[in-house]
Amino acid sequence: QVQLVESGGGLVQAGGSLRLSCAASGRTFSSYPMGWFRQAPGKEREFVGAISWSGGSISADSVKGRFTISRDNAKKTVYLQMNSLKTEDTAVYYCARGRNMYSDSGSAVDDYEYWGQGTQVTVSS
Repeated sequence: QVQLVESGGGLVQAGGSLRLSCAASGRTFSSYPMGWFRQAPGKEREFVGAISWSGGSISADSVKGRFTISRDNAKKTVYLQMNSLKTEDTAVYYCARGRNMYSDSGSAVDDYEYWGQGTQVTVSS
């Protein structure tokens, strides 16, 4: 069973930065793409970014140039560095593991099989 645990959320002022972490269990972490999604109250879960097993990353247009995804396979951890935060970035942030080993990163919820419990990020004006 795969478990994902996010941490690093909190309250930050607009323009500030946060780094989220997602620690994973399981032996084959390095072989799977990992994604970050977020969900604001009353809205659907939306794609933020993802990183493939080989380290290539993609991100949503809304966060390009501000958010960076990275992974440390030795620590079985994926990170989301968030800079220049805006009030509209306020949401619960989730990490997720892709369904298939050695596959490209996807941007759809259905591309991911395991999900963390989420961590709240609140950006104040």
